[in-house]
Amino acid sequence: MAQRLLSLIFVLAVTTSVSQPTRAEHEGKVQILLLGDSTTEGSIPRIIKPQGPHLEKVIELLLAAEGDLPPTHVIQSGVSGEYIRRLIDSGRYDKAASKLPGLDYIFVRYGINDRARVENFEQAFPEHYHELIALLQRDHPQALIIPTTNIPFSGEEATALMNRLVRQVAEKEELEVFDLHPRYAAELQKGPNMLNYRRYLLEKVPEEYHELVKPFVNGPSVLVMSNELDGILGDLPGWYGDRHPNLAGYNVIADETAKHLARLMRNRSGKN
Repeated sequence: MAQRLLSLIFVLAVTTSVSQPTRAEHEGKVQILLLGDSTTEGSIPRIIKPQGPHLEKVIELLLAAEGDLPPTHVIQSGVSGEYIRRLIDSGRYDKAASKLPGLDYIFVRYGINDRARVENFEQAFPEHYHELIALLQRDHPQALIIPTTNIPFSGEEATALMNRLVRQVAEKEELEVFDLHPRYAAELQKGPNMLNYRRYLLEKVPEEYHELVKPFVNGPSVLVMSNELDGILGDLPGWYGDRHPNLAGYNVIADETAKHLARLMRNRSGKN
């Protein structure tokens, strides 16, 4: 009798362990991976305000604020200058993404650097995107892969081309697109420079203002989160040239991402 009881306990233990998927870094949390370039990473806002909160943490906080969703862990894996071919060929995919256990959602946002670095972009970019999706599906068969459109960054025509190709890839893969672009573009209507930081070479700042900008100097550049110095230096040629998101921009991305995720999570759990 005792032996049968022990056997039953063993079977139940194995069944329970199999039914509970291993999580990437924190047990019991929905695991979300962000793959992308500098507009995902946010390296300069992390320099200007290292304490954040930054994109991944804001997404977690917004999902927690919903009140009816399980806890989440968002894994930031954006790298400045990255494009799909480099992600794969450099070995970074294998090291940073392929072996993460328990992923539930994977956001993929590329195109800006692909367009600048890849020959025959219109043909090669979709091919590389399909290759990446195949790797993700192989390594994370339980995860929902989410192709994501690019924010306004490279000019309207270039951005429209990138996003059209992303939609074409998603359609062929039968995946739902997360269309981030419209929300970000709408927010920019409130002010064309409100969502980007200022990065300006110190050597281009007139010398009489060097003492003024001293607290904002990092390496060769003046780094300002938003409009703090616009009233004084805003007329300098190229002052607004860097279009990377500031913390306000990343909060727009986080808010739209959290809304999209909340819907997906409720659909998966049968709450909708």
